[in-house]
Amino acid sequence: MKWIFAHIAIFLFAGFNFYAGDKQMTNSEVAIFGGGCFWCIEAVFDRVEGVYKAESGYAAGQTKDPDYRSVCSGLTGHAEVVRIEFDPNKVSYRELLNIFFTIHDPTQLNRQGNDVGTQYRSIIIYQNDEQKKIAGDYKSVYNKVNKDEPMVTEIVPDTKFFIAEAYHQNYFDQNPGQGYCQAVIAPKVRKFIDTFGSKVKK
Repeated sequence: MKWIFAHIAIFLFAGFNFYAGDKQMTNSEVAIFGGGCFWCIEAVFDRVEGVYKAESGYAAGQTKDPDYRSVCSGLTGHAEVVRIEFDPNKVSYRELLNIFFTIHDPTQLNRQGNDVGTQYRSIIIYQNDEQKKIAGDYKSVYNKVNKDEPMVTEIVPDTKFFIAEAYHQNYFDQNPGQGYCQAVIAPKVRKFIDTFGSKVKK
C-alpha cells in the first residue's frame, strides 16, 4: 500500500529539525502507541535498542479500571496500547514513531486487518508538546501527500494508563507457537528487523 512507502519519504524531507528536541530529553522518556492488538506493538518495541520496557495496557477511555473483557466490548472507549519507556540517547521519539508507522497501517479506521473495533484504533498518546509536534507534523505532511488514503491516527494528550492483565505481557515470547502469534505478530517482528536492523537489541 502507498503508506508503506510514502512515510519513509515523508521523514526524509519533513523533520530533520526534530533531532534537536530529542537530544534535550532525559535518560528515561515515555511513549504510548496503539495500532491494533497490543501483543503486536509490544513484541516489536521489546526488541528496539534503547527501549527499557514495553507494557501492554489500556488508555484513552471513559471508564475506571478497565479489563480485557470490558475493553473488547467496545463500550469503555479504551484503546489497546503499549507504554514504552526508552532512552532517547539511544533511540529518539522520532525513530520510535517511524517504527510504529512501519508495523501497522494508520489508514485503517478502528481496525487492523481482522482485528476490528475501536479498541484497535491507531492512536498516539503524547506526553509533552514536543511529542505532540512531531506526531502532528508527521500526520499533516502525510495527509497532504496521501489525500486519497489519509492517516486516521488519533493524536491525544496523556491520559491514565491501565496496565493489562499479566497474561498479556510479553505475550509473543511466551506463546511463540500460538496461531495468532505465527500468522500476525511474527511477520510484524520480521518486518521491523528487516527494516530497522541497526535498531534491533543485541
